[in-house]
Amino acid sequence: MPDNLHDMELLTIRQLKRVAGQQPQPYRTHAQVDGTAIKETAQGKPYHELKLTDGTDSLTWRVFDGSPLFTGASLLQRGAWIELAADWVDTGKFGLDPRNASLRTLGDVEVQALLGGDAESRERQQVDYGTITGICDQMADPRLKAVCLMFLQQHEERFKRAAAARDYHHARRGGLVEHVAQMMRCAAKICQAYPVLNRDLLLAGVLFHDCGKLWENNFAPEGLTMPYNLHGEMVGHIALGLELVNKLWRQLMDAPEAAAWAALDPANEMVRVHLLHLIGSHHGEFQFGSPVLPKTPEAIVLHHVDNIDAKLEMLRRAYDTSTQLAPGIFERVRPLPQNIVQPLAAMGTQNPVTDS
Repeated sequence: MPDNLHDMELLTIRQLKRVAGQQPQPYRTHAQVDGTAIKETAQGKPYHELKLTDGTDSLTWRVFDGSPLFTGASLLQRGAWIELAADWVDTGKFGLDPRNASLRTLGDVEVQALLGGDAESRERQQVDYGTITGICDQMADPRLKAVCLMFLQQHEERFKRAAAARDYHHARRGGLVEHVAQMMRCAAKICQAYPVLNRDLLLAGVLFHDCGKLWENNFAPEGLTMPYNLHGEMVGHIALGLELVNKLWRQLMDAPEAAAWAALDPANEMVRVHLLHLIGSHHGEFQFGSPVLPKTPEAIVLHHVDNIDAKLEMLRRAYDTSTQLAPGIFERVRPLPQNIVQPLAAMGTQNPVTDS
């Protein structure tokens, strides 16, 4: 490790996972403590297990009783902002291991920089949010266009902070915007292949399908940790989404422009009910939390587009973090039920896993 810690390159957790190997490499990373626990080894000795996050990814740091940082780690609380400088090794089964580590608390300027996100994340969210607003603004149905734009106007900042899940896929600050934007791109292409679909309804359903996660899976304005909240726990994001859309719809129908929509076909009430159906059925099965099964073409497409994007994100994370069991074969990562295999590169292109 360099004598001057500030000479060490500062990487995000996502970058650390990409570059760490079997040989120690010195880097710094800035993160917030997302959770702490005291556990015991098989020999009955205590160790601290801390979950760290920086908005790009998370890692688990285990500090054993023989470490010089054992006492310092015991003082860290959830929400603390830290710099961890170390010789990083990828241990395989247990992931990143910071060796010869040095710990310090971040200053206010460093905290604000971390909250602002890394350049890659900021650029991605700007592009993704532009996709969402652009698609909504182009809707032909004035009611669906208006309710979508009303949602974006009223809840933009909360939407940009929300995750698409607590675990497994897009489980990070801004992850819901990524998820919705990619689903919109996919759904728009499907509508080109199947023009019988109601494009505006399907795309509005994509925007609203997880809107309850603005409360169930949201981040504090000044934090990278995802707190639990009573509404998310007791009501759940599907019911919260139904409630939000009904509230927005009532506001919409009270607006002066709504008078001109009374004679539109399909009727306002039918549009509302079909949009609610997309939200209520998007998990696809009762056992996965849907109160109703998909009963329209748009509902079926929404369910599968949601599943496709979630699964592909799980695979991306797995290729980034999973242990390679043999050439081209990677150990399964929850909730995927199987080991995964390196994808086949298109002829004349680089492999997206090994050559990135």
